[in-house]
Amino acid sequence: MNVPLNGPASSASPAIKETQIIAIYGKGGIGKSFTLANLSYMMAQQGKKVLLIGCDPKSDTASLLFGGRSCPTILSTSSEKKRAGEAVTIGDVCFKRDGVFAMELGGPEVGRGCGGRGIIHGFELLESLGFHEWDFDYVLLDFLGDVVCGGFGLPIARDLCQKVIVVGSNDLQSLYVANNVCSAVDYFTGLGGNVGVAGMVINKDDGTGEAKAFAEAVGIPILATIPAHEEIRRKSANYEIVGRPGDAWGPLFEELATNVGLAPPVKPKPLAHEALLNLFKGDEVGRHVTLEPATPADMCNASAIVKPSLEVVYDDV
Repeated sequence: MNVPLNGPASSASPAIKETQIIAIYGKGGIGKSFTLANLSYMMAQQGKKVLLIGCDPKSDTASLLFGGRSCPTILSTSSEKKRAGEAVTIGDVCFKRDGVFAMELGGPEVGRGCGGRGIIHGFELLESLGFHEWDFDYVLLDFLGDVVCGGFGLPIARDLCQKVIVVGSNDLQSLYVANNVCSAVDYFTGLGGNVGVAGMVINKDDGTGEAKAFAEAVGIPILATIPAHEEIRRKSANYEIVGRPGDAWGPLFEELATNVGLAPPVKPKPLAHEALLNLFKGDEVGRHVTLEPATPADMCNASAIVKPSLEVVYDDV
C-alpha cells in the first residue's frame, strides 16, 4: 500500500489514505459474503481496483463471486507448497473476475487447530507476498464476528484497517455480534488505536426496525438496507451477482459502494446488554424472565435422596 497502515485516522473526516482497507464483521450466516461479493463487483464496475480477502475459516467469501466455485486457500496452498519445497506465488492464491481480485486465507478443519491463529499466520503469508506494496483502491476483509479470539480482532487491534463495517439484521444475535465489534473498537481506540466504525449494512430487512434503532443508539450510520426479498434470496442461493449496473438492485449497491468509500471512521458507543435487549419487545427476548438463585439442594436433588441411618437400633426386649 502506498501509505503506512498505522498512520492516524480521523473520527470527524473521511479516511484519506490512498488505499482504503476495510474490515467487515457480522454474525455467521447474516450475509457478509453476499454483501461483499456484490459490493466488490459494483466497485469494480465503477472503475475501482478491489481486492476481496476472505478471513473466515469456512473459506466461502468468494464463492458467490465465482459462481459457487471455491478458491484454493492461502494456508492450504502454503502447506502443500512447503511439502513440495516450493514457494507460494500470487497466481496460486489470488483469482479475478470482472475487475475484482479475490483470495481466501482459509483455516484449520474442525478440531484440528485455532482459527484465529490461522488468521495471524495467513496475514504473515500475505506480507511475505508483498501485501503492503500492492496497489488497490479498496481492500475488503471478510471477518467472522461471533468469536472473540484475538486473531479475528487483528485488524482492529493492530490498525491493519482504517475502518470497520458491521452487517446485521433485525434479530438479537446479529446485533449482539455487532455490539461486540463496536465494543472492541471502543476498547482499542481507548488504548490509542485508530480504527473506527464506518457504519452498518442492514441485510434481510423485514421492516421491524431493531437494526436501525441499534445503529442510532451506538452512533453509527446505516450505509445500506437490503430487503428480505425473494429474488435476492433465490439469486444468492444460485451464486448470482445481483449488484450489477442497470439491474433492478444495481442502484442499491451503487449507493452502498459510494457510502462505503465516503463514510468516516467514528468511535461507537456500545450498548450494555440490557440496553440491547430493550431494542426488542419483551416477549421476543424474555425480558420478563427473572433470575432465580439455585440452592445446594437443587444441585444434589437432596429432597429425593433418602440415606439409611447408620444408627444401630435394638429391638425392645
